[in-house]
Amino acid sequence: MNFMTEWKDEMTAIERMTAYAKGEDIDRLPCVPVVGNTAARVIGVKVSDFRGNGELIAKAHIAAYKLFHYDNIRVFTDLYTQAEAMGSEVIYPEDETAYLGQPVIKLDPRLSNLDEIDKLRPADPYKDGNLPEHLKAMRIVVDAVGKEVPVGGAVTGPFTNSSFLVGAENLVRLTLKNPEAVHKLCQVSLESNLRYVDAVIDAGVTPSLTDAMSSSTVISPRLFRKFSLPYLKKLIDHIHNKGKKVTLHICGKTDGIWEDMVKAGADCLSIDNDADILKAKELVGDRVMLMGNVRPSETMLEGTVDDVRKATVEVVRKVYDSPKGFIVASGCSLPTETP
Repeated sequence: MNFMTEWKDEMTAIERMTAYAKGEDIDRLPCVPVVGNTAARVIGVKVSDFRGNGELIAKAHIAAYKLFHYDNIRVFTDLYTQAEAMGSEVIYPEDETAYLGQPVIKLDPRLSNLDEIDKLRPADPYKDGNLPEHLKAMRIVVDAVGKEVPVGGAVTGPFTNSSFLVGAENLVRLTLKNPEAVHKLCQVSLESNLRYVDAVIDAGVTPSLTDAMSSSTVISPRLFRKFSLPYLKKLIDHIHNKGKKVTLHICGKTDGIWEDMVKAGADCLSIDNDADILKAKELVGDRVMLMGNVRPSETMLEGTVDDVRKATVEVVRKVYDSPKGFIVASGCSLPTETP
């Protein structure tokens, strides 16, 4: 049998995920290659074309889903949408993923102008930056395919969003030199998050949290517990109160904070390829679903079809029997040029 042209799923993604959550039989393990700007390549547009164009974002993600039939659509372009809506400058290269230009707060070397933090205001998701277009994209995707596949909307966590408001190096310096300023930044970022997740849920979508700068590659587990965990927990509690479950992704090394990610209330931990997913199963798999962690660059971008198959089989063998369930996934968002 030709796998690519003849094999068909027996269940829709929603049927599969619903049955899996109940411990019922499913036709195959759920699979979520984390598609972001790779979707642009599916419809032959430039990544920069997504800016301010919710209809095009939706078209790309719908087309990618229909081509690959994965089990969750995550409407996502980059991590900077909320910080941009709060005033930070984001650079949009012609055909590459956006990156942070100038943070809204331009701290001087002595960190003496921290009063600027008090002037920050939470973003209005219906008016500010590109947030309205992302919400439009979510609504279009839900209307088009939401009856057959779960749809998620990317939300950048409070600590990471704070780093985009003052710059990552400055935020790390402030954790040591002025903890109060970090808490102020995280609080106003949390307020933006709460407004945005309400709008995401109103659009018929489930928020999906990414908090890249909370990684142990960037800050210690002690600093995570002090500056990131309290705000993540408030955000996740709020989402739970809205009747939605939460997938939490933190990039890089995270084994030192898995217990804390569980304490934050996450229902599913997305494990980066830098971490040992078998260890995650042993430590927290009895409390949360796991997803991951095929390498997005070395395997998915640069590898052959056989490399992808071998990596997938390897991770399935390790974690298929995780007590709370396992979703086959890439360890992080796929690079744009993933073939």
